[in-house]
Amino acid sequence: MTRAAVRSLSQGATQQGVRDHNARLILSTLQRHGPLPGSDLARIAGLSPQTVSVILRSLEADGLVTRGQPQRGRVGKPAIPVALAPDGVFAFGLKLGRRSADLVLADLTGALRGALRSTYRWPEPQALLGFLRDGMERLTASFDEVLRARIAGIGIAMPYELWKWHEVLGAPPHSLAAWEGLDLAAAIGRFSDLPVFVQNDGTAAARAEHVFGRGREFRDFAYLFVGSFIGGGVVLNHSVYEGAFGNAGAFGSLPARRSDGAEAQLIDTASLHLLESALAAEGFPTARLWAEPQDWTGFPPALDDWIAATGAQLARAAVTACAVVDFEAVLIDGAFPPAIRSRLVAAARAALEGLDRRGLSPIRLEEGRVGANARALGAATAPVFARYLLNTHALLTTG
Repeated sequence: MTRAAVRSLSQGATQQGVRDHNARLILSTLQRHGPLPGSDLARIAGLSPQTVSVILRSLEADGLVTRGQPQRGRVGKPAIPVALAPDGVFAFGLKLGRRSADLVLADLTGALRGALRSTYRWPEPQALLGFLRDGMERLTASFDEVLRARIAGIGIAMPYELWKWHEVLGAPPHSLAAWEGLDLAAAIGRFSDLPVFVQNDGTAAARAEHVFGRGREFRDFAYLFVGSFIGGGVVLNHSVYEGAFGNAGAFGSLPARRSDGAEAQLIDTASLHLLESALAAEGFPTARLWAEPQDWTGFPPALDDWIAATGAQLARAAVTACAVVDFEAVLIDGAFPPAIRSRLVAAARAALEGLDRRGLSPIRLEEGRVGANARALGAATAPVFARYLLNTHALLTTG
């Protein structure tokens, strides 16, 4: 009789592994709490002051942290706050969308040092690879060799199975076929030596919200991002959980019903492409949906109808998600102006009141904060997490 395979627990850490873990812990604590004196950093991180002092000296020598001015006014030796050094690490983030691509260069604090956009009727691999190659050079044209050496990698945020969406995009039948089987990392490797991290666009957006948005407020939350197609992510125990196959939080695949009662998925009932189609039917220029800076004033009644219908769909999705995991909150964000986000969350809250929630804890619907740049910024965060920050789920997603 063959024994069933038993998955191993995470392996024990070597002395070097413990040091690396503690260094990541300190950097992550500074990222989450902001500048801190060494004593406060030791207390929050649960490390001895001596250990923190040794690690900070090493991080400072590597250019990853910087010391501020002494804080006087307290009894004893003045405290010197330590902060992340913005120029310590950089990363590129590329969001590949159905209608547009965004390339950003972010620093260690999450500030964008530059951003570029390309719009199109549908995405084509060679054109987007050219956009990435030329864009990286443009965004780092002023960098010297020291700063170029601090670029941690390239994060790519894109929908899974992009080649299946030609019908919804109105593209010719085989226009997206080149994406199927494409080794994106290998293709990028032909013009860049930087490591490449490819992830689902919803997961990337969730990571941006977790790190730079409202993630500091919640330990566990579900995240819904409404783009051309709705997606999302899951945060558990202060870390983005990607799942065994990197597809956790694929809320777009949740069962849903159309207005006529027909079976569908959430991606078919709560996405921006529906608003695009409704606007086009009214003869309204749909290019305004994707233009920067975003300005949705003067949109026709189709926008109001879309907000009401999408809010109802998001409320049902929140109930489903919270029936599986007892999330502290469900955050809603998307590729639209903040005022639209507020209206959409208000519509979802109103719809939630009419749903059967027996057996569930109170469901808290909240606005996200990062907005339209979430996917590109989240993509840029992936190389930084891989090398410098702490991810409590990193060992749980390996075989």
